[in-house]
Amino acid sequence: MNMLNSLHNTPSTKSTEVAAYIGIDWAARKHDICLHDISTNTQEFCVIEHRPETIAEWVAGLRKRYGGRRVAICTEQKRGPLIYALCKYDFLVIYPINPRTVAKYRQTFKPSRAKDDPTDAALLVELLCKHRDKLNIWEPQSIELRKLAQLVESRRNLVGDKVRLSNRITASLKNYYPQALSWF
Repeated sequence: MNMLNSLHNTPSTKSTEVAAYIGIDWAARKHDICLHDISTNTQEFCVIEHRPETIAEWVAGLRKRYGGRRVAICTEQKRGPLIYALCKYDFLVIYPINPRTVAKYRQTFKPSRAKDDPTDAALLVELLCKHRDKLNIWEPQSIELRKLAQLVESRRNLVGDKVRLSNRITASLKNYYPQALSWF
């Protein structure tokens, strides 16, 4: 057996055999969903509201429909309310994808760069169906690591704000009082 085959036959890959592929194009108020049922080879589209109870009802329907078998979900985010709402269900396997990856994939087939949410959900399903072996499964970080990441991001935003304000002040001084810059 060559090395490539041995990498794809790891226990983690076998344990993620799925009954359906789902692409979710998320938004602040609603989520466009494309579901590809493997047994019937059909696609279904739906829209759900971004409310915890609505997401819970939708996931309960998936569990009932597929009898608790694994369902692969592809979304354009690694963290956030949708991921955290889905991560508590043991039968869901979440594949986060960089939004730029989906944009480039869309641009490959639609040079006009026309974008709509149902199409993006379908593209996420297509990426998952064709390239799942190249995608990483989302694994939650520890609570401490999530807190640290939020603190680091907040610090990065504050430093960016400081630089932005310094540049604005410098630009204003150049326009109205350039001598002040040479003094300091």
